[in-house]
Amino acid sequence: MTEPSAWTRLTAENPQHSAAYIQRFRDLAAQGMDLVGEARLVDAMLPRGARVLDAGSGTGRIGGHLVAAGHDVVGVDGDPLLVQEAQREHPGGHWLVGDLAELDLPAAGIPEPFDVIVCAGNVVTFLAGSTRREVLRRMRAHVRDDGRAAIGFGAGRGYPFQEFLADAAASGWAPDLLLATWDLRPFTPDSEFLVAILRPA
Repeated sequence: MTEPSAWTRLTAENPQHSAAYIQRFRDLAAQGMDLVGEARLVDAMLPRGARVLDAGSGTGRIGGHLVAAGHDVVGVDGDPLLVQEAQREHPGGHWLVGDLAELDLPAAGIPEPFDVIVCAGNVVTFLAGSTRREVLRRMRAHVRDDGRAAIGFGAGRGYPFQEFLADAAASGWAPDLLLATWDLRPFTPDSEFLVAILRPA
């Protein structure tokens, strides 16, 4: 059994955590906030009708926008309540409950590899430390040899950027492009956010 993620521990300690998360993003959407910047970047990386794996898909905020843009999206998240919300809000996607550290979509009847994997919303910072490389390795196993991954998270969350890049390299990935934001600002040593566009090594 894999070490539980920080998100799993949070929801065990506070059963209302997931419902509050869902409501927070409903409120932000009602206020007209831009919630799909990550999806726009990923969409720009792809031809129409591409296959996308949304790793840590939550409520389908990103994957749902990519479905609407014409892509074939599979989303995987460990929180059943968030997956239920994604299924309700974005029925065109394929949303699954699953642990990213045990990701095996061929075993779930989804054998085709993906053109791109998106992992946003600080998902990697919620991973248990002992599972980080395994999650990255399993992501690599699910992407085409000419595919890519777009992984974004903030500083100060217990996962230094250089440590993440070392884990990615040890898991079969190489950096294609490092950005400081999802709207394409360049990454610098002082950046407080990392968007790593990775390719199979």
